[in-house]
Order: sequence, then C-alpha cells, then structure tokens
Amino acid sequence: MNIGIINEFDKGERRVGLTPGKVHHLVEQGNTVYFEKGAGTGSHFSDEEFIKAGAIIQYSAEEVFGRSDMIIKVASITKKELQMIYKGQIILSFLHLVTRSREIIEGLLSKEVTAIGYEIIEEDSGELPILTTMSEISGQMAIQIAGYLLEAPNKGRGIMIGSVPGVHPANILIIGAGVVGTCAARTALGMGANVYIMDIDIKKLRTVENTFNKMVRTVMSNRYNLLNILPLIDVLIGAVLVPGDITPNIVTADMLKLMKKGSVIIDVSIDQGGCIETSRPTTISHPTYIKEGVIHYCVPNIPSLVPRTSTYALTNTSKKYIYSIAEKGVEECIKIDSSLLRGVYTYKGKCTNQRLSGIFGLEYLDLSNL
Repeated sequence: MNIGIINEFDKGERRVGLTPGKVHHLVEQGNTVYFEKGAGTGSHFSDEEFIKAGAIIQYSAEEVFGRSDMIIKVASITKKELQMIYKGQIILSFLHLVTRSREIIEGLLSKEVTAIGYEIIEEDSGELPILTTMSEISGQMAIQIAGYLLEAPNKGRGIMIGSVPGVHPANILIIGAGVVGTCAARTALGMGANVYIMDIDIKKLRTVENTFNKMVRTVMSNRYNLLNILPLIDVLIGAVLVPGDITPNIVTADMLKLMKKGSVIIDVSIDQGGCIETSRPTTISHPTYIKEGVIHYCVPNIPSLVPRTSTYALTNTSKKYIYSIAEKGVEECIKIDSSLLRGVYTYKGKCTNQRLSGIFGLEYLDLSNL
C-alpha cells in the first residue's frame, strides 16, 4: 500500500502522523511511505530520520495526496486538504466530524473517502484507545496551563496552584470524571491544590474517591451544586466527553458571573464543542480571551504543546490499526475488527456513523452488515 504523511495545514498542529520507527516497520512490511518535507519538524524529527527509515520524500502535500492510498494525519480535514483528496482514499486522523461543516462532510462523501476518526475508535469494553492517550496528556497539561494563567502578568488572580505554609492553595473544579478529569486531578493533587470533581455518574465518582484515597472531593453534577461551588473556584477544568457527539453546555453564561475575577477556565472538551457556554475555539498562538473577568483557554489540540511526547503516545496506539490496514486492506479490517468499524465516519460515499447522519440528515449505512 502507498501511505502518505503530510505537513498539517493547521499551523498550530506540531504533531506528525507517524514516527520514523513506525515508518520503518511499514516499509519492512512491504509498503511505500511518502513523506512531505518538513512534516516532522514540529515534533523534532528530521527529514533525514524519515529517509533513513525508508520514506520517500516529497516536496508538497499535493504530491503526497496524489501518490497515496492512505493518508495518516493528526488534525481535522481542512477545505484546502479536501480539494487534494482523491476518490476512494483512506484518511486516518482526529476528524471530529460532528463539529465540522456540511461542506467537509459532503466533500468526503462525494469523493467516497473512507474517513476513520481516531477519537471514535472504540473497543468492545467501551474504551477509546487512541483518544485516551491524548486525554492523559491534556489532563496533565491543563493544570500546568492553569498555573501559568493564574500568574499576575497573565491577568490571573496572582495565586499558586499549590500551597505554602499558612496559605490556602487554589480551589480547582473538574467537570467530568473520565480520563482527562482524573489525570488533571492527579496532577493538581501532586502540586498541592484543593480539588473537586463533578460528574453525573456516581460509579465514576466512587472510582475517583477510591483512586485518590478520598483526597479529592466528589460532587454530583447538577445546577444546584454548580451554583454553590463556582464562587469558591479559582480554576475550572471542562472535561466532559460524550463519545462521538457534541458536548452539552454544563456551565451557562449566567453562572460565569459567579466566578472570581482573574479565575481560569480550561475547556478541554472544546474539540467536541465545549461544555462552557462562553467557550469558543482558540489557538496555540492566541490561546486566551476574557469574559466576565474570567480567563478562557479553549485550545482544541492541547497535546500539540508537547508534540514529541504526543506523537510517540499517539502512534504507539494508532500503529495497530495502520499496520493492519496496510497489510489486509481497509475492507477486511473493518470486517474483522469491531473497534475499527466503530471509527469509520464515511465509507464509499455513505455515512456510517449514526450520530453524524442524524446531525446532517444523511442516509446511514450500517457497516456491520457488510
């Protein structure tokens, strides 16, 4: 199979779809890998490393798309990339199609693209193996970012995340007790913060209490509890996930007025729409804005801040699916791998994701009947 790796058109995206080591394995497997010059630079992989691994360097994304059966990306498809895609190509990436435009969806369908979203590849157990690795990074990074934004030069409250003798630490509220939430809690506790976690699932809250030996205060997520806790909070982490769906607004614009001036919101769930009503996507180059005196950080690709770590973590989990498709072909893999099947948004001109078909009013094809 001919496999392509491109420079991401999202200039804030520094991760790359494959490491030189994974390229070497694919070449040893008998595949041809085309690599756009400079695609690994953001993750500190040189062109020479990819060439040594067996990749054939190309000098434009158009060349890579034109030569490849399968494109391995990281960020969502852009309109410019859509123009380069050829009929019947396979695309693997974090696609987040439920938040994309109709133009992108219809373009993928008209070109009969097999579009596989890393974020919805789901094992029989319900685990999201590829998304989990990025969520672990995002959860840890969210606390680091919050600590920086709380500093006075950044218009924060001028307080530390942790404590010093005789001084109360920051109060941190995490909404969502999934992977992002628990990783954020672990990092915040390690820095000495006072941590609350909210969720609608009592089982998840029980797991949090047991995991952290009751050092985290758990609270049922509802409007009444939010109204009571928000005035106390210095940092709010939005970590709500509804797999494959748009995230509901948990904190309304009116609730924001209860928060302290100079407090910080990190809405990690912004990649699926965000769980704070006042959230809107920002970029790594312009990451924040202030609303009602509260600093908002709503960057959808937080792991790109640490692209080398993130690229290794991403490819350690995505390689299983990439190697399998390269060896057996995508149709055979969909038939034998239920987790990959769940990750397919579009296939041969049909929408194969129920939620996506509902949002855009598209005809739905059940791939399990293939």
